[in-house]
Order: sequence, then C-alpha cells, then structure tokens
Amino acid sequence: MDIKKLILDTVDSAGYVPLLPYEMHEFLNEYQIEESDFWRALSSLEADYDIQFTKKGKIASAKEMGYQKGEYSSSSKGAFGFVTTENGDFFIPPKFTNGAYHGDRVVIKRIDFSSKYFGKGNEAEIVHIIEYGIKAVVGTLTVYSNGRRPIAYVTPDNERIRFKVKVSTKELYDAKNGDKVVCKISAYPKDENDFAHGKIVEVLGKADSLEGNYKAILYTNGIGITFPERVLEDAQRVSEEAIDISGRLDLRNETIFTIDSADAKDLDDAISIKETEQGYILGVHIADVSNYVTEGSSIDKEAIERGTSVYFTDKVVPMLPKSLSNGICSLNGGEDRLTLSAFVTLDKAGTILSCEIRESVINSKMRGVYSEFNDILDNGEESEFYKKYENVIGDFYTMMELYKILKQKSEQKGAMELESEETKIILDEFGHPTDVVKRERGESERLIEQFMLTANEGVATYMFNAGIPCVYRVHDEPDREKINAFSLFARNIGVDTSSLRTKNKITPMQLSRVLESAKEKGNATIVSSVLLRSLMKAKYSSLQKPHFGLNTECYCHFTSPIRRYPDLTVHRILKSFLKGEITEKTIEKYEKLATLSAELSSENEIKAVHAEREIEELYKCVYMADRIGEEYDAVISSVTSFGFFAKTENLCEGLVSIDTLGGGFYYDKDNYTLSRGKTSYRLGMGVKIRIDDVDIALRQINFSLVREKSGDRIIEKDAKREREHTGYRKHSQRKNRSRDTYRKRR
Repeated sequence: MDIKKLILDTVDSAGYVPLLPYEMHEFLNEYQIEESDFWRALSSLEADYDIQFTKKGKIASAKEMGYQKGEYSSSSKGAFGFVTTENGDFFIPPKFTNGAYHGDRVVIKRIDFSSKYFGKGNEAEIVHIIEYGIKAVVGTLTVYSNGRRPIAYVTPDNERIRFKVKVSTKELYDAKNGDKVVCKISAYPKDENDFAHGKIVEVLGKADSLEGNYKAILYTNGIGITFPERVLEDAQRVSEEAIDISGRLDLRNETIFTIDSADAKDLDDAISIKETEQGYILGVHIADVSNYVTEGSSIDKEAIERGTSVYFTDKVVPMLPKSLSNGICSLNGGEDRLTLSAFVTLDKAGTILSCEIRESVINSKMRGVYSEFNDILDNGEESEFYKKYENVIGDFYTMMELYKILKQKSEQKGAMELESEETKIILDEFGHPTDVVKRERGESERLIEQFMLTANEGVATYMFNAGIPCVYRVHDEPDREKINAFSLFARNIGVDTSSLRTKNKITPMQLSRVLESAKEKGNATIVSSVLLRSLMKAKYSSLQKPHFGLNTECYCHFTSPIRRYPDLTVHRILKSFLKGEITEKTIEKYEKLATLSAELSSENEIKAVHAEREIEELYKCVYMADRIGEEYDAVISSVTSFGFFAKTENLCEGLVSIDTLGGGFYYDKDNYTLSRGKTSYRLGMGVKIRIDDVDIALRQINFSLVREKSGDRIIEKDAKREREHTGYRKHSQRKNRSRDTYRKRR
C-alpha cells in the first residue's frame, strides 16, 4: 500500500477541502493505516513540497499554496538564474537563489509583491533544493603547498559552477598540477565562500592540451564514443543476415543514386526522378534501418539514449554501430539495400499533389559526390567528372529543373533562408589544425537539401491525413517583443523593415523580405544571426503544429534514420501502418513512443549541438594559439556590456574586452552597440584586430583592437593605445613561451 499516493490522491481530488491530520487519517480509515506510518508519509510529503500545512495546521496541496518544482539554470557567472517549471520560466534574483547551483532540482515560490524585487515578470525565490544537479565536475587540478602541507583543489570549467572542489592529496591517482580531471562531488558547499569536497575519478590529460580538452567536452556533454559489447555483437549479427526482399517493391533496375560529401560513410538517402504530364514524381529512398533495429532490442535502447549521431571535426560518434551505419544500412553504390521509399507527386509549379510510401529494395547506380556534380554544373561536358556520371546525368539535369521550381516556390511562400557561415577545419597527419576555412555549399548540396525538405513535408502530411501518430518537427511563432527588438536593430543599420510594421501576427514572408533587404545591403550574415536569436528553437513533438521557419503546416524528419532517432520512430509507425497493423491499441502504443522519442531526441539534439560547437571552438583555439601577435581583418559579431566579439575572415571569434577600449562606454542592448561620444562599436562593423591571448582550457580567444573602420576611413589607434600594447608585447612573449611548451607536449 502506497500511503503517500493515497494522501496525494485525496489532496489533489476535485472539491478537496483542507483537512487536519487526524481528519485525513480518519478519512483514509478504510485502508487501516497505522498512525506512525501515516505521520511518516505525511512528513515525507511535506519535506518534498508535495503538501504543505496551512496556518491552521490543515493539509493542502503545495501547488495550491504557490509552490512549484523545476530545474534551476544559472547565469553564466552564477549570480542569478531561471527555473523552468510546467507553468513557464521564473526569474530568480541574486538574493533569492538560496545556495542553488546550475542544474539543481528545486522548489520555488513567487516573490511577494511587497518585495523590491517584485516586478512585471515571473520573479520567484528558491525555497528548497530537492536534488543537486551537479554530481561531478570537469576542471583543472591545482596542487600547491601552503608551507605546512600540500593542498589540492579542482576549478570547474563551467563558469556557472561557482565553487571549487577540494580533493585529498593522498588520492590524486597520478593526477598532477595542471591536469584536466573528472571530480565526483562527495559534499556540497555550506555557503558561497566554502569549498565543495570530492574525489578524482579520471584524468583526461593536460588542461592546455587538445586531447585533454577533447575528452573533457565529450564527458561534460555525456557523449559516449564506445558501444557496449552486447550492442556491437547484436549489430554485427543482424548486419550479416541475408536480405529478405519478399513483399517489397523491387526498384533495383531503376536509376537511383546518392549524392553526398566525399568523406561521408553513412549514406542513408538516395533519389530518383520521373517526368509526368502533370509534372514530376520525386523518389526519395531512405535506408530501412527499422528492419535491423527492432523496437526494444539492445541496439534500439542504445540508439534512443544517444538520440543522434554527433559530427566532430575529425570523427563521428554514430547513433548506431558502424556495422549498421557504415555497413548494411548504408546505401552503397552497386549493392542491394532495403529501403522505405517516398514517392512525392508534384505538379509543374512544385505543389505536392500526393505522397505514396512503399517498402522497397534498391541498388544505387552511383555514389555521387557534391563537389563533382557542382563541377559538372559549372563546366558541363568539359568537366573531368562528366564521363563518370554519364549514365545518370540526364536524370540529374531533370532533378535540377525540379529543384529550381521548388526553390522558387519556397521563396514565393516566404520560407526563411538564413545566411549562415560554416567552418571547415583542416588537420595535419597528427590531428593538429593547420587551416580554418569557410565551408562552401554548391547547387548540388542545395538540391539534396530541398528534396529532403519536400519528402519530409510529404511524409508528415501523409501521416497526419492517415490519422496515425508521428514525431513532428515543429517551430513556434516568434515572440512579438523579440521581433520588435530585432526590427529596431535592423532598421538602425539601414535594412528595410517596413514589412514588420503591422499589428497582425508576424509571418515568415515578412521576415524573408527583411533578410532580402539585408542581403542587398551586404550584411545578411549579421542580420540573420540576430534574427536567429529572436526566433523560437525548432523541436520535436508528438503533436502536429506548423513549422514557422519553413512555413509548412506539417513537417517531420523521415530522411535520416541512420543518424536521428525521430526518423527511425517515424519509419516504425509507417511500416506498421503499411502492414495494416494499426489498431486502437497500437495507436496508443505509438503515441507513447512518439512522445518519448520527441522528448528525448530534443534533449539529445541540444547536447549534440553544444558538443559539436565546443569541439569546433577548441580546434579554433588551438589553431589561433599558434598565431598570437598576428593581425586580422574582422567583423563585430556580437556586442555585450563587457566588450564586443569579432569574427575573423576564417570565422574564428574572439573578445575585445571593454577594459582594453578605455572607460565611459554605454551599452545599448536594443541596438547592439557600445558607444562613447562619437566612438561607437556596432554589429557588422569592420575592424582590424590582433590576437593577444588564447586560453585553450576555457576555449577563449582574446583580441585587441588595432584599428576600426569609419565610413571609408581607417582610424589608427592613438599613441596611448600603442603604449598600452607595450605591456601586451611582454605578455605575448610569455604566451609564445607557453605556446612552445604546448607544441612540445603535443
């Protein structure tokens, strides 16, 4: 008998009137609960803030008394934060964090209106910490002697963790001063000035080494490189099973081929095209991963826990073992492969007329490469790759016709195309970065992207109309206040924002017009980056909602089941429907699966993106550490109250601290500017910077301003600034010595 559940069910029941403890005990008399057990359960519920006592000593729901539970997310410096609850986000002022740390599970209560911290928003105070979120920290070990005995502590990498962790010098396990370590927390600080206590459980490498920081990022983000032995064995076994094509549409004689990057190993999508009197039939053929990864298997459990493949500079951490992702599930040229095919019928204007899904088997006629197809588009029959693709080139040109139609239709309906800059990091044979360049995207890359968008929209609409569960990809409408702030910024840098001057809801078409104006002004990248911060984040959901950015009513991810779990879930549900297995019972089952898949995959996606970004920043830091003292042209990419960030032509970003600019600057958060008199630093402004300092452990690059652009004039910094740089030169010499040490270590 669960006494706590009985009490909670009573308290949460409709029409409940608060009872005194003895009245509650009598009310539950039929269950013959011992009084001591009843009071023990009651005390536990109160301690967990599931119930609270009124001033008259009666039992009431903690929710009804204004208490809520959620997860605390602290600011970058840890002074204040926010708590996310089922009723929204609440701001926690500095005086009301109650010792909570980032990631803690907490109980909050709205601040009383009489408090000076009470405002227009949702202000609250943390009244109880249910569970500490930080179980272990990754950081740098410091070992020193205070004259009497050695002392050791770990400084966490994460700035949101405000405490340091003391460790026993007798239990360092070969860790040395300056090492990057994993430290398990055994006791938390009693106040802000206190140390936590912990134990070193793993040594990752030197704090300023590439290897040590690489491992730290993987550990912090929970990215596991290795698979459990049983998962590897099961994957190898199913990959060696003979292909069963019975009951499948045989497409092995059709002209179907893949187009991917030259270094891609997991080829999960192939394409085909047919012209009709109405228009086109686009075939998108996706690896039938669900045939090999059955629901509830060891491989499936590992896949849903990972949620996605993670792509780093020098490696891929796959969602599935390589025997599947690079083997039997990869649509390699000339090999029979099981697929799930979506045949999207479109008219000559690019409108989707219908979508048919079939279980199929294909044999890809060609392993196409983006760069080679782009060369053919540029040079035609003169291309060195033309003869290689001679047997598919006719279909490819037909695909280009459809792509241009789809692109035009996408533009007409206002689907947003944000300008983004991707980085390609070139490594030498030792894995050391030797160059950082912009990643170029050609027409063939855009063609595949457009075809996958079309297939995803077609499949989502198909599933919605069929009334079966689906894992949708949704994107909510932007917050009006954020769009107003974006509009103010864009207008102030000369971009036409007249399309946003409406009291009606904002549409993607209106924002697309602003982006088009920004492109004409030559500052599309900066405007896109600010707009991106103003938009909601796309996420997975089991409930159908429109995708704002694409301006579509139904959208899902269907095209990459090798590397994304939501796609795999969509395949499972589709195949069950095609086999006639959908009943009320299976619908309920798949609704639960879709909800679970959406929730876990949204979380894993954030984790993967964060890890990928950190690894990229790490390599950029290592690259720039070899170039301290060098000067670069750059563009201001972000403005803050403590300085501005500038991005070089090779997309390496660093901070120009306000301390190096002198005092008296005013930060205008609405216009993203730092101003002092006639001097103003704003987003998109061109500057010349010098690399002052690189902290590999914290993945931070510090710049100093050499000169700035003002109209067409270049303004050199004054003599005082040059004198200030004398100190920099001495500092740079020290850094160069550190850099030489790093090279030797490497």
